[in-house]
Amino acid sequence: MARQLDYHTLREIFARFQAAEPEPKGELDHVNAFTLLVAVALSAQATDAGVNRATRALFQIADTPEKMLALGEEGLTQHIKTIGLYRNKAKNVMKLSRILVEEYGGEVPNSRAALQSLPGVGRKTANVVLNMWWGYPAQAVDTHIFRIGNRTGICPGKTVEAVERAIEDNVPVDFQRHAHHWLILHGRYTCRARKPACGTCLIRDLCPHEDKTP
Repeated sequence: MARQLDYHTLREIFARFQAAEPEPKGELDHVNAFTLLVAVALSAQATDAGVNRATRALFQIADTPEKMLALGEEGLTQHIKTIGLYRNKAKNVMKLSRILVEEYGGEVPNSRAALQSLPGVGRKTANVVLNMWWGYPAQAVDTHIFRIGNRTGICPGKTVEAVERAIEDNVPVDFQRHAHHWLILHGRYTCRARKPACGTCLIRDLCPHEDKTP
């Protein structure tokens, strides 16, 4: 695990990320807060591309919790059966849809505690929804962020929670809004797990990781 980088190095790293991608976006397709919540919940142990293929037709007919309940669990299952753990995910989506209708007037709540109280919604899912829909500087730490946070020293930590705190405590505040998107994209396409593309990395000269490609 690399040591936490200093403030000036972090500023330079995120300035480069921002210059390359001023407005990074999540890759899950959605049309409103509800479809975003469902898409993120479905994406656990699945690829964004796979989720998008499954939800393309689904969200055309079930883009609200009321419509999802009308579709029913079996109807939902038919749409998402290409996604891992689809049966359990279908049960959770139906349960959270019912709770949203009965307790929140069909609206997705915008507090982390309320979101995490929904079936199948953990802290990471809640943070993605808070960040992508409401623009909160919430940091959703996935495997990519955990890996590169420790590999580069941008946000090291032994647990997901520690990495999340490292981002919140050390990344300059003006970069907090998009920090997790920049890090996810960097981990997905450049700082990959097995073959990091160090030769084309924007922050190669600032990274302490020694196993760099020519």
